[in-house]
Amino acid sequence: MSLVLDALPTPTAQAERLVALGVHDVAGLSPTELRDAAAGAGDALLVVSPELAPVSALAPLLRYRGRPGFVVPDMTDVDDFGPRDGVPVPDGPAYLVEDLQRGDDMANWSPDEALPAITAAGRTPLTLAEGVHWLLQCPGVLERNRCFMTIGSRLRRPSGALDARTPALWISNGTGRDGRERRDAPKVGWCWAGNRHTWLGFASARRRVPVAGPLTSRN
Repeated sequence: MSLVLDALPTPTAQAERLVALGVHDVAGLSPTELRDAAAGAGDALLVVSPELAPVSALAPLLRYRGRPGFVVPDMTDVDDFGPRDGVPVPDGPAYLVEDLQRGDDMANWSPDEALPAITAAGRTPLTLAEGVHWLLQCPGVLERNRCFMTIGSRLRRPSGALDARTPALWISNGTGRDGRERRDAPKVGWCWAGNRHTWLGFASARRRVPVAGPLTSRN
């Protein structure tokens, strides 16, 4: 089973955390709108739509051992990675994701192997934006040798074919193009869909649900 060290805060506390980080400003929402989105929600992760708060803007808000997060240099198209077919994401500026798991039990599986196992279990793979939001609320979920992929997001090429890259969240060793100054920084990167990595599980959830109230109808 997946081991998660940080318990998810209440949605109300999550909204306050996002406001403190300035995510509402990135998304063009008011603090009240984020707080209203969390009102009355149960045990779930509050996610702001990446159409309003793109991953490229949120990644630097991540922290691990005081280091800010970053996107790898060869993923300048990170914001073009959207939900793959079969991964329904509610419309609107924000939504909720229930029953998160890091997927440690699938470490050393390839994305191509993990996806059918996740769906067969009645679960849905996390998108990259959802993974980033989880770490904004629960930084301790990211551990060395226990990081995770977010294969609910894929990039579709103009031809209609899927790009072979699958996004992931892990911790930089400060080598190569990352630079020594980024050692221990949380990292938004990618792996090939057919490759296996011993330190990467596959994050998933039970379901996504719209938030209650007028925020769902905002354009």
